[in-house]
Amino acid sequence: MILYEYPFNERIRTYLRLEHLFRRLGELIPRSHPLDHHYALATIFEVMDVAARADLKSDVLKDLDRQKQVLNGYRGNPGVSERALDDVVAHIESCFAAVNGTPGKAGQPLTENEWLMSIRSRAGIPGGTCEFDLPAYYAWQHLPAEHRRADLERWAGTLGPLAESIHLLLKMLRDSGSPQKVIATGGQLQQNLPQGRTFQLLRLRIAPELGVVPEISGNRLIVSVRLMRQDTDRLQASSDNTPFELTLCA
Repeated sequence: MILYEYPFNERIRTYLRLEHLFRRLGELIPRSHPLDHHYALATIFEVMDVAARADLKSDVLKDLDRQKQVLNGYRGNPGVSERALDDVVAHIESCFAAVNGTPGKAGQPLTENEWLMSIRSRAGIPGGTCEFDLPAYYAWQHLPAEHRRADLERWAGTLGPLAESIHLLLKMLRDSGSPQKVIATGGQLQQNLPQGRTFQLLRLRIAPELGVVPEISGNRLIVSVRLMRQDTDRLQASSDNTPFELTLCA
């Protein structure tokens, strides 16, 4: 099954983008080729760009605190394990303390590294990191893989508290939804959202063998899914009745 996710607000959109970048970073750093480590460093710069929003740190802290309050409301419930509850709350408190103790925006300490910032300033230019533009960076790429990996892990470590917090928040958000089987009649589905709840994320699972791609749109009142089919070099609307799984997460 292929999983597609659609955020209903800008905050969750930013979280998903950062999660995507952190996942890529986790794939690239353990590798050994200089090109992989080049793209790992470029990914660190992308994280810094996405995390440059002034209110990101505040949003993460507020969401962690809100989740803590929600979980504490389950205390005394006979259907909830107090030990498991304590473990999750302790994890949230640990993430809160780590993010709160991070100075400035994500990656702020890296901005004090002139060598890194010289690479960052050139990374957005096509071919801007050639050896004649950045000979010191070219020399770094010829260092042993273990040396480069240690540097990348140290630089990425400044982003660790944000990465762990966003992973935890998105996991809890995803776990809040209940999947339902639906059918896109004639390739389309429109569904009114239940009132009284503010949904933040839509998750859609569809079988790859069906050969369709969902185009998702929505707001606090309604969600719409239109299934498209690849036709040579363009997408065409599908007219088939197509089953898939839909999950709304609040």
